[in-house]
Amino acid sequence: MLQALGNVLLPVMLVAGLGALLSWRMPVDQGTVARLTMYLLIPALVLDVILRTPVRAAEAAQLGAAYLLVMAASLLLGWLCGLGRPGSERRALSASVGIWNSGNMGLPMALFAFGQAGFERATVVFLVSIVAMYVVGPALFGSGTRGDSGGGGWRGALGAVLRLPTVWVAAAALLLRALDVTLPQGLSRGVSLLAQATLPLVLLSLGLQLGAGGWPRLHGRLWLAAAARLIGGPLLGLGVGALCGLRGESLAVLILSASMPTAVNALLIAREYDGDTDTVAGVVLLSTLGSVVTITAVVALLPRLG
Repeated sequence: MLQALGNVLLPVMLVAGLGALLSWRMPVDQGTVARLTMYLLIPALVLDVILRTPVRAAEAAQLGAAYLLVMAASLLLGWLCGLGRPGSERRALSASVGIWNSGNMGLPMALFAFGQAGFERATVVFLVSIVAMYVVGPALFGSGTRGDSGGGGWRGALGAVLRLPTVWVAAAALLLRALDVTLPQGLSRGVSLLAQATLPLVLLSLGLQLGAGGWPRLHGRLWLAAAARLIGGPLLGLGVGALCGLRGESLAVLILSASMPTAVNALLIAREYDGDTDTVAGVVLLSTLGSVVTITAVVALLPRLG
């Protein structure tokens, strides 16, 4: 399992590190990279995953609902971590705890730990998470785009959410799946190529942010948020999953997902909506490094649930 963790984490560190090195050596337009990822590559990834993954409706609904409850509780936990801080930092801390890496770390970890059955359940979680984060993230950061007084309002935040192609692409993909429509092979291959480019660009965005801003100032609230993500997350997954009636591999997959570090996508969303990117980047860095220890502990303890 330690070897599997290394095989997952080392590539993440390598790609992000190269992005940081590039940004340190020369100026890079980070906004363009972030928009390319958010408005083109991630919608392609959502379409590709929804059309390719076998999902049983009843179990998917139960697992998805449990994920959303864990996410809501995690957002609240992150908000509590920011009590007494300015509104922009508080929103960033909330997003850092409530939006975690169910994709490029959660999927391979589920495969290593539980095999193909676990991977399929983890894919359900990923599908829900990627749509949820692009609803919650813009709503959270968008509510403060005109100052900490919240002058942007929820109407503006809702408009920002509805302008995101990810939400509409997910709805279209679900409709295509329900109607059992198969995309032409050429179109399907094009979508898959775009989907495969998503992870490298997301990780490079993290590296570019860290390289441009230097090593983040790791103050106490960042450590607190990282601990909330890595320790509070799996505990919330255990409690919510049990309350929702999840058992066996479904419960284990939910807990494993909730133990993942803060998603780089949270940083992309913060950048797009002029959020506190330094705070998000700091929690991403701390939680990713700390997850080597905490995920190992979670995986070791999961068999005891049976």
